Amino acid sequence: MMYKVYFITFGCKVSQYETELLRSSFSDAGFACTDESSEADVVVVNSCTVTGSGDNKSVYAVRKFRKELPDAVIVLTGCMPQAAPQAAEKVTEADIVTGTKPRAKLPALVMEAMAGRRRIVDISPLSRDEPFEEAEYIPTDSHTRAFVKIQDGCECYCSYCMIPYARGRFRSKPLESLRREAEMLAKHGRKEIVLTGINIAFYGCREGKRLADAVEVCCETKGIERVRLGSIEPEMILPEDLDRLAALPQFCPQFHLSLQSGCGATLKRMNRRYTPGEYASLVADIRRRFPDASFTTDIMVGFPYETDEEFEESMTFAQKIGFSRMHVFQYSPREGTPAAKMEQIPDTVKHERAVRMKALGEKLAGKYMESLVGKTVPVLFERERSDDFHQGHAPDYTLIKISRKNFKKSLRNEIFYVTIERADSDSCFGRIADDAEV
Repeated sequence: MMYKVYFITFGCKVSQYETELLRSSFSDAGFACTDESSEADVVVVNSCTVTGSGDNKSVYAVRKFRKELPDAVIVLTGCMPQAAPQAAEKVTEADIVTGTKPRAKLPALVMEAMAGRRRIVDISPLSRDEPFEEAEYIPTDSHTRAFVKIQDGCECYCSYCMIPYARGRFRSKPLESLRREAEMLAKHGRKEIVLTGINIAFYGCREGKRLADAVEVCCETKGIERVRLGSIEPEMILPEDLDRLAALPQFCPQFHLSLQSGCGATLKRMNRRYTPGEYASLVADIRRRFPDASFTTDIMVGFPYETDEEFEESMTFAQKIGFSRMHVFQYSPREGTPAAKMEQIPDTVKHERAVRMKALGEKLAGKYMESLVGKTVPVLFERERSDDFHQGHAPDYTLIKISRKNFKKSLRNEIFYVTIERADSDSCFGRIADDAEV
């Protein structure tokens, strides 16, 4: 009998990439992966612990599937059990509880649980010399873009964050392994690679390498026409790194620079390793080398002790930078972190500040999109998702749509120049330019 496995993932692109590794491991072990939870014999919940709500969503999912699929093997894995093993063990609805250690053994644990119908809790602590998890997968979907995990771990210990406890110390994918994976992805038709990790700005810090080394390896790969970065912390990006990136035609100038707050005093309480001035200086350095760069970010509101004045300072700073997108979220205390012991802001105040910051984000996004009207940009087209438009992304990750009325053939996985004619808050609309193909 071929057992069917359903996967649900919470968290960032790293978790999604790791779920693909899990899919590959289960397929290699003779399981069938399914997109229909109702068919599943096994449900794997890959958890996130960045926020308290992430923990809650993971636990809720386990309990939901336990009720819906009483005979299935339910697996709770990932960051939440690794960071909070005692809390995870108490989620008794899960048949198997594991952390973030190498995932190749998970199919065997499922078979063991099925054979003996016993509960398994297997959460191994992360060692100081934990190696980078060397695992690759063969893509089976039809996407044009591929996410590649190149780094794991964090040692920054922001005062609100559990990630260092869930992921361990800095470690990086060897360049030769990255080269092989990039070549494999190109062979399977991927034209764009997104480099991701827990804190990719620290890529290669133990081996004397830089993030630019990883970008260069991907750009050297025949068939890879675009390389972009996932979320990066601002404190490790040096001018010489930017010079190297600017020399690469395949590099996409979209920078997701995590900010968290535009107030210096708040950043200090968060134990972030930069000031607003240093952040602004980096943005200016990037814009000098990449005039068409876009900047996206994460901003937290309602951090402990945040005053009205500090919040206004953060608002003013965000407007000064002119982000094209802002992910705004309310601070939620994580047990075991220093910030959880600080004086908390009332939920009503957090909510009011989140509403205001999101409104600013929408205003800035609209302004940025309008600034693109009249420009001609190269677009990598993706799967047609509607009967009305072809759509894809520009190098700055703006979603571009063109009408299918006069251009009916598929454009998927092709790059064409598009002249932008109008914009809304989420996307730009245009037409294929003359002599458009790159």
